[in-house]
Amino acid sequence: MTDTAASSPKKLFLLDAFALIYRSHFAFSKNPRINSKGMNTGAVLGFTNTLVEVLQKEKPSHIGVCFDAAKKTFRHDQFAEYKAQRQAMPEDIGVAIPYIKKIIQAFHIPILMMDGFEADDVIGTLAQKAEKEDFEVFMMTPDKDYCQLVTDKIKIYRPAFMGNAAEVLDVDHVLKRFEIERVEQVIDILGLQGDASDNIPGIPGIGEKTAKTLIQKYGSVENLIANVDELKGKQQENVRNFAEQGLLSKELATIHVNVPLDFEPDKLVLDAPDEAKLRELFDELEFRQLAARVLSGGRDDRAPVAPAGRGARRPKVAPAGQASLFGSPGDEALAIASEEGETGHFGAPSGPRRRLEDVPYNYHLMDTPELRKSLLEFLLQQTEVSFDTETTGLDTMTARLVGLSFCWLPGEAYYVPVPPDDQAATQAIVNEFCPFFEAESILKIGQNIKYDLTILRHYQVEVKGPLFDTMLAHYLIEPDMRHNMDVLAETYLHYEPISILAIIGPKGKKQKTMADIPPAEVKDYACEDADVTLQLKHVFEPMLKELGLLQLLNEVENPLVPVLSAIEYEGVRIDSGAMNEYSAQLQGYITELESQIFAEAGGPFNIGSPKQLGEVLFDKLDLGKGKIKKTKTGQYATGEEILSQLAADNPIAALILEHRQLTKLRSTYVEALPQLVCELDGRVHTSFNQAVTATGRLSSTNPNLQNIPIRTDKGREIRKAFVPRDEQHVLLAADYSQIELRIMADFSGDKTMIESFRQGLDIHASTASKVFKVPLEEVDGNMRRKAKMVNFGIIYGISAFGLAQRLGIGRKEATDIIEAYFAEFGAVKAFMDESINRARELEYAETLLKRRRYLRDINSRNATLRGYTERNAINAPIQGTAADIIKKAMIDIYAWLQEEKLGTKMILQVHDELVFDAVQEEVEYITPKIKELMTQALLLPRGVPLEVEVGTGKNWLEAH
Repeated sequence: MTDTAASSPKKLFLLDAFALIYRSHFAFSKNPRINSKGMNTGAVLGFTNTLVEVLQKEKPSHIGVCFDAAKKTFRHDQFAEYKAQRQAMPEDIGVAIPYIKKIIQAFHIPILMMDGFEADDVIGTLAQKAEKEDFEVFMMTPDKDYCQLVTDKIKIYRPAFMGNAAEVLDVDHVLKRFEIERVEQVIDILGLQGDASDNIPGIPGIGEKTAKTLIQKYGSVENLIANVDELKGKQQENVRNFAEQGLLSKELATIHVNVPLDFEPDKLVLDAPDEAKLRELFDELEFRQLAARVLSGGRDDRAPVAPAGRGARRPKVAPAGQASLFGSPGDEALAIASEEGETGHFGAPSGPRRRLEDVPYNYHLMDTPELRKSLLEFLLQQTEVSFDTETTGLDTMTARLVGLSFCWLPGEAYYVPVPPDDQAATQAIVNEFCPFFEAESILKIGQNIKYDLTILRHYQVEVKGPLFDTMLAHYLIEPDMRHNMDVLAETYLHYEPISILAIIGPKGKKQKTMADIPPAEVKDYACEDADVTLQLKHVFEPMLKELGLLQLLNEVENPLVPVLSAIEYEGVRIDSGAMNEYSAQLQGYITELESQIFAEAGGPFNIGSPKQLGEVLFDKLDLGKGKIKKTKTGQYATGEEILSQLAADNPIAALILEHRQLTKLRSTYVEALPQLVCELDGRVHTSFNQAVTATGRLSSTNPNLQNIPIRTDKGREIRKAFVPRDEQHVLLAADYSQIELRIMADFSGDKTMIESFRQGLDIHASTASKVFKVPLEEVDGNMRRKAKMVNFGIIYGISAFGLAQRLGIGRKEATDIIEAYFAEFGAVKAFMDESINRARELEYAETLLKRRRYLRDINSRNATLRGYTERNAINAPIQGTAADIIKKAMIDIYAWLQEEKLGTKMILQVHDELVFDAVQEEVEYITPKIKELMTQALLLPRGVPLEVEVGTGKNWLEAH
């Protein structure tokens, strides 16, 4: 695109608004961007980012955004059913459109539409008129229908999306993509195959591949119809009977370029935007990173842009700032009001954002023994104190302490520097503050306080007393929002904290660490951290009370923090030698599989190349009748779903699936885990995340131990490499048995399920007995397998199609099984219906401990979104309660181990399982207590018992 920009000073971009808006909305559908007002801003953010990207990278001289008109078009007159089956616009898009239009207008970009026509007609007309005036035109859209308009001067611009770079489609691309000789033949192919999304019928029995073949031979729909006698069988019959429908479909698929509007290039010239208006809109929508990246005056030289925010605050590093997109002078709209707001020292969340220089503050450098002693005396008089650590990096195992900051009054804070290169001197200073850290009566407040606790463990400090983590508090209030401190400060305090880049410089080789900066220059940044965190606590605490979530925070999330800190600090020993041996063994399996695949394929090819794999399977071997799909780039789809469908009848597909599993196993775990062993202690230290998953379950990163495979024999082998620390220890694994099924039985009140669990029966065999109507003793393995799949699938809203796929049975049989299940377990069906109805009323679901999962699409008119959200309405209370139970168990077990002063350490939490590095002599003593604490962690309302299985071994696999 750069060459194009240089060669064509008249460069027109025409944006297909609705195509881009819908694309943006669905890109965020599974991870919505919800602001503090509860608005889903994903569509607005996605569209605006796309617009900004094209302005920055492509630098058009002229631009316009085209919308469909609200009124019916001429196509509805031609075909009353045109777009009749299209689902109603999602509510979130309806809310987004007015904002998007305001943003477009603030960019001084014209909005183009005309009654009776669609956006593609407007774009096609303007594109052809602009071409005649020597413009290079880019139709910005993901819609393939525009391919019919491409010429040497008119191209399609597909913006970057989901990790794929922006793409320009020219004439050569279109001809290759559709396998045609002339661009206008795109219309013939679209007409023959129809378009389900627009309810264009096409000709029955003709899909994309057949349409291409027919147009290659006959050139057009009209010529195909004229030569219908040459066709065979059903195809001839369909073309003959539906000829008029095929011609109508071609007409409906044709973009009309005769819209009665003038091309007025002067009105499409890209002009400087109204930055004040954009700032106002971005503030309202809470697009802080976008504002900082796009607008001038967003930050000064003291605080360059930090798009990544402070995240979990470790390290406080963000990408370097960018110049204003438009290069205009500072924005006077950032004038600072003088009054103090009600929510805290930095001001209420309304009006322009403030910075440190705009508020009264008193930050102190405590760098002498006398000052530190005085500070400690005041700290010990407080009931709550916010504190923060400054360090040299992100890794809790290798980062060194640089300083400590404390705050108990808004606007007043204290920074204690330490010499990071002098371990003894640092330890001595930290020791001075041990009375504070170990004071049981003082509430310690922090943002991602687990990091601080783990850092202090390296200095033999165990922080005691109650905790309040502002990141976790906000996670409970708004689980779908971001929880980093910068975002929270700007959203709830309307305050913009100092950027880390102002202290250590822009990212790159010359970037410093906090250890390189004089304490006097770190002071304000460090004190502000503690100050902001204290004020956020004062904002969040009453919100938590109002929502009924304070107890969950105080009894589960905050007490879990030191438990996770201890687990991360302990780490787990990996037998790297065993991993290396297994890696070689896997490579042998992979090589053998490759030989078998090449034999089936009739020759070697790159199995890892989707393009080559698709050509082998579908062109060379001609597999997958009726199952062939293509990606947006025109390649054959070769994903797991496609291969699984082929595997039943085609050995090569099964071999490829196994090859993929083993290569992923080898690269992701077997080869990667030894690289993550810490040099300091020879152990792997994962990081557990409390504020990531929507359900409340923990996740882990670096490495992700939650995804260690357990369903296949070769996947389970990885657990052999997780071993005790020495010969005096064994691994002990304690695993909840069928915890989600037990919760569902209790919540639903189904008497049969409850009784089965109380009697200790095999729940899957018991279910099979009911569903297949046979005595319990006559249930065979196949019946039990099917019942097990239904039992677990029901929790996740499995459909007949999904059950059929997983069991490898027909859709009819799967439907019968589900219907029989609900007939026998009516209370379960009633519970599912009640869960959905309750969620429709509240727009959230909650666990036994009142943890909420917001379900803002539960009443959507879009069936796909609504169905996905309804499944979450059923699953969230069950999965979330299971998460709460195991968290409570972890807290109780950790407290007991500490109280008993035992040498056994908790080292892993994976799904419903806890793993311990157990002293061999303690195993007999701790096993019954661990089972007791896990089964009694949280009693279910109807008394369904929880069951825990405990095992020990010389490695994790053996213990599990």
